[in-house]
Amino acid sequence: QVQPVESGGGSVQAGGSLRLSCAASGRTFSGYTMGWFRQAPGKEREFVAAISWSGGRIYYADSMKGRVTISTDRAENTVYLQVNSLKPEDTAVYYCAAGRDYYRFLQSYEYNYWGQGTQVTVSS
Repeated sequence: QVQPVESGGGSVQAGGSLRLSCAASGRTFSGYTMGWFRQAPGKEREFVAAISWSGGRIYYADSMKGRVTISTDRAENTVYLQVNSLKPEDTAVYYCAAGRDYYRFLQSYEYNYWGQGTQVTVSS
């Protein structure tokens, strides 16, 4: 099975940027749909972005459009999430997930493998 491993989180000031990485431990991400979710304290996990491993299909949450970019590096077997213009309300644990379903990718239950998450904290 494939195991996503996130990195790149940290503490930044509002207006800053971060690039989160998700590397595969074990098998390659090839053939999977890769998603990023986030979960703030006391809130449900929410969808941020998804990409097919080929990169041919990309989808963003409406609330994040214009501020995030998801991409893959197939040579490095890594998925990235670039987040710009960070706001305090972006503070959350960001999770990377791999799902086998090509057509369903908006809900957390549609993913099969999850990373441990990386904390992003944005101060005003």
